[in-house]
Amino acid sequence: MLKYVRTNLFLFLLTGALILTLSCHHTTQKAEEPGAVKTPVTIVPVEFKSVTSTVGLSAVATFMNKSIIRVTTTGTIEKILVSPGEFITTGQLLFTIRTREAMALNKTVQADTSLNFKGLINITSHKEGVINSISYQKGDFVQEGNELAVVSEQSSLVFILAVPFEIEKYIERNRICNILLPDNRQIRGIITGKLPEMDIQSQTIRYVVKPSTTDRLPGNMIATIKLVKSTNEKASVLPKQAVLGNETQTEFWVMKLLNDSTAVKIIVSKGFENNEEVEITEPKFLPSDRFILTGNYGLPDTSRITVRKE
Repeated sequence: MLKYVRTNLFLFLLTGALILTLSCHHTTQKAEEPGAVKTPVTIVPVEFKSVTSTVGLSAVATFMNKSIIRVTTTGTIEKILVSPGEFITTGQLLFTIRTREAMALNKTVQADTSLNFKGLINITSHKEGVINSISYQKGDFVQEGNELAVVSEQSSLVFILAVPFEIEKYIERNRICNILLPDNRQIRGIITGKLPEMDIQSQTIRYVVKPSTTDRLPGNMIATIKLVKSTNEKASVLPKQAVLGNETQTEFWVMKLLNDSTAVKIIVSKGFENNEEVEITEPKFLPSDRFILTGNYGLPDTSRITVRKE
């Protein structure tokens, strides 16, 4: 009888061990099924830094003041010493006029060279600038008060900034601004005032921006002025590659790691962004949080991943 009990007990233990072995083998096989393939990814932490949200607006260079060079006496133009587009300085000789009296006297006493009367009047500039136009040619007869030339005063060059009405509220914090020229140079500017009327076509308010530079800039140059809308001293920032969106760009998300082998989809709200970075305004992340940088495209929620070493 005792022998029979021992035999049954042995068979029972043997059967239990066999079942346990088969169960463990089945679990191992299930974990290694092809459906559980892990996606190789690279990861990046969230970065906390100061970011500034800006809006770029067009500004056109223009000369606010134009001087008119006028004839001071009646006569003929003897010399024209400048040409349109030429930069002139204060006191520079521009024109020479032979007076009407000199012309008449020289015709009367042509035989007597000792009585030759030149009667030349010099016309000089009063301010530095650029010759915008010249109204007469050499040899033309002009009368006192006629317009000889128009000079665009260099010191009066400003940029006219077109500001949509809805963002005029940002002007006060941007009195000192940066002007981005077409050649990517940046110069400082000061918003000194605004024009009394809106532009009828674009319905924008026009502000006057005075550039703080000694460079001779041309009129009608189109530049860009960036107005600061807001500044966040400790913003959560991720590389743009880590933030995904739907086709209509109405929903955005990131793939956040739960552990070294699992990533979940987190819906986020964006703030400031540029070509490289995106500010995440919601939800709030921790410095220890990790996000998928590459390999995240097309991953579903709760994906199996493996972190690839760079």
